[in-house]
Amino acid sequence: MKKRFEPIFDKCGEIVEFLMTSPDIPNDESLQFKIRLSVEETVENVVCYAYNNGLGYIEVETSLENGVLSIMLKDSGKPFNPLNAPDPNVSLALEDRPIGGLGIFLCKQMMDEVNYEYVDNCNILTMKINI
Repeated sequence: MKKRFEPIFDKCGEIVEFLMTSPDIPNDESLQFKIRLSVEETVENVVCYAYNNGLGYIEVETSLENGVLSIMLKDSGKPFNPLNAPDPNVSLALEDRPIGGLGIFLCKQMMDEVNYEYVDNCNILTMKINI
């Protein structure tokens, strides 16, 4: 299932719901929780940071092959590899932690594989989970 959203300002919820209604999403509450959280965090980052004022696009796509669900997010916003960001120190008390970085950390913990590439002036983030 594939769709392009443009512009993306204020469409985070719509994008997440589109992805979560894909026939590729498993009917397993535990997996759905992991997928939804990962999708929400990554889509929110694109909506908030990839473009000035959310005036860009995001292409989203799901596919299921050999028991592996793939979710691809593609945008032509500012180049940014979230996998290069350092993991937050989750052993610190909440009040001692700097703001930011927890979303992609959670995504990396919940998904079986997360990959980033920058191709043809586009950020492409692909998340995979075994179902």
